[in-house]
Amino acid sequence: MSADAVELVVPGPPGPGGDTTRTIRLSSPDRVYFPDAGLTKADLARYYRSVGPGIVRALDRRPTMLHRFPKGLAGPKVHQKKLPAGAPDWVQTVGIYFPRYRRTVDELCVTELGAVLWAVQMSTVEFHPWNSRRGAVEFPDEWRIDLDPMPDCDLARVRTVAAAAGELLDELGIVGYLKTSGGRGLHIYVRIEPEWGFADVRRAARAFGRELTRRRPDDATVTWWRKDRDPSKVFVDFNQNARDHTMAAAYSVRSTPIATVSAPLTWSELEDAEPDDFTVQTMPDRFARVGDLFAPIDDVAYRLDTLLEWAERDEANDDVADA
Repeated sequence: MSADAVELVVPGPPGPGGDTTRTIRLSSPDRVYFPDAGLTKADLARYYRSVGPGIVRALDRRPTMLHRFPKGLAGPKVHQKKLPAGAPDWVQTVGIYFPRYRRTVDELCVTELGAVLWAVQMSTVEFHPWNSRRGAVEFPDEWRIDLDPMPDCDLARVRTVAAAAGELLDELGIVGYLKTSGGRGLHIYVRIEPEWGFADVRRAARAFGRELTRRRPDDATVTWWRKDRDPSKVFVDFNQNARDHTMAAAYSVRSTPIATVSAPLTWSELEDAEPDDFTVQTMPDRFARVGDLFAPIDDVAYRLDTLLEWAERDEANDDVADA
């Protein structure tokens, strides 16, 4: 190998003769990706390797958009849907049709850790998967509750709204999985039966957000136009469930100066967890200690019938006061 490259060997899929391995060539391993934190491309690869089971589970068979930084965070950001050229033949894809462009694009579809590390070799920092999977791309199996703080909203209020969302899910008999966004917000993911299209999942998410705002009117909003929102509230962004809208996966690194990570949390950690504490440098030890907190998410898939009934009620009610 040349002095400016290293090889990473990781487990591959089981083969007829036993377990296999993948070898990924990482060029320019010393290139600095996070100048403020002093983290390199090699550091990024080591991070994703350390949380391998978690990031693979989060991306498993989902069309995934890549946020690439070929020159590190100091350079331009590339939002890439189409799989970058030069992928090994074992890196899998899924074809996504985009009506606006009248074309099908092959997006990365992660099925093993090697594909994640190959994407890092291609300068990927963030992984943003769809909430549906290959084989049923038009039918989401994940409902995402995005608690997005407006500019004057503090973390205490985001926590308050998250706790209220958790209580509402409990009343519905639904288990939600909590994580930091890697920024100022919080996310809650729910596994659902893949029986509804994006429009209905979005309607259900909106109905949940409306009910949440009724319970916490001083803290939460579903007002659509940003200019009309109270800047001190949490926006329950139901539109993240629309087709081709993606969010950073659990364990995805975020392009922040300190290299924060979208970190799964237990509900008991909600009150005290500080999002900036979860970084490329701290998450490997946490993952080794607590494992993948999202591991049980596939155990039970929930239905949206009640939420869609709420949606019908709200849509028929002229007094509903949101955009």
